[in-house]
Amino acid sequence: MNFKRNILITGGAGFIGSHVVRLFVNKYPEYHIINLDKLTYAGNLANLKDIEDKANYTFVKADICNFDIIMKLFTQYHVDGVIHLAAESHVDRSIKDPFTFAQTNVMGTLSLLQAAKLYWEKTNWQKNVETDKTVDCRFYHISTDEVYGALELTNPEGIESPFITKASSTKHHYAYGKDFFKETSKYNPHSPYSASKASSDHFVRAFYDTYGMPTIVTNCSNNYGPYQFPEKLIPLFINNICKRKPLPVYGKGENVRDWLYVVDHARAIDTIFHNGKISETYNIGGFNEWKNIDIVKIIIKTVDRLLGRPEGADMDLITYVTDRMGHDVRYAIDSRKLKNELGWEPSLQFEEGIEKTVEWYLNNQEWMNHVISGSYQRYYDDMYKNR
Repeated sequence: MNFKRNILITGGAGFIGSHVVRLFVNKYPEYHIINLDKLTYAGNLANLKDIEDKANYTFVKADICNFDIIMKLFTQYHVDGVIHLAAESHVDRSIKDPFTFAQTNVMGTLSLLQAAKLYWEKTNWQKNVETDKTVDCRFYHISTDEVYGALELTNPEGIESPFITKASSTKHHYAYGKDFFKETSKYNPHSPYSASKASSDHFVRAFYDTYGMPTIVTNCSNNYGPYQFPEKLIPLFINNICKRKPLPVYGKGENVRDWLYVVDHARAIDTIFHNGKISETYNIGGFNEWKNIDIVKIIIKTVDRLLGRPEGADMDLITYVTDRMGHDVRYAIDSRKLKNELGWEPSLQFEEGIEKTVEWYLNNQEWMNHVISGSYQRYYDDMYKNR
């Protein structure tokens, strides 16, 4: 079958990646989507059961650090676009094992960049040499807002936010400081995870500056939604509330994050891949700041209500634990560039997104039970015991 494009999506069995794969497979039947995933602890092909038999979808189990395999995939599938999401991504894990994060996030990205360079530069980044079709090759690297470091919590009680999007809460729309991460903000990573992502971002930009490779980088705020591995705050707490288990909140719960529904992130990736300007950086966020403790209380009330419990009945599960080492105080994204230049903005108001997210996890207990069995339980016990 002849396809208009052959796009390699790395990390496509993970949380964000599976949403991107699903969107591209369904929206672009004329594209061949090659999903490359190593299937480590957070990779789960059950995330994609609804599209696994589509004619324009191929799954390949492989490690992005294996350059020879990556090079063969470019040749075999005539890859003309890369959307790179594969990464080790949990700060707590990076503190325990920084070497794995450096290997995957830095060397894995470099492996992909070098393969793309060798395959694409022969025809000046445009024509696929095997198929003789003219396409604009593109290497799109998805990164995190954590590379920017931390913003000060200058207004801990909250001030009226200078920006608003559809994702902004109707009842809770505060900013907890006057500064925001912009595309021009200096990098200042504080964890092994964010340092590894910052390094990979620099390599991507270096391949544009040095070789002229057509690259794009985006930095996104915290995502939430279906299929998220339950080491992250929202699915972890939904599951614990259901089972009446403690809710481990770091420190006093006052750290601030900007939250974005994962489907809206996938939509942004689609927009940027097709319309973004080569060599540019775009921030993706919802202008939607929440303190961790306030998020926890919203989740408790929502889960309680949907389970038929008195709303707020599980507040007693909140358990304050020793704070994470180097825990950044505040992240807040300014994504006006993406909105003004490419017309993207979030589609879901925050409380609506939380409602949909909780409903999904409650309706997919089989998925959750499978994910949290075995090695996950050992990780969970080790992470939170004696804290």
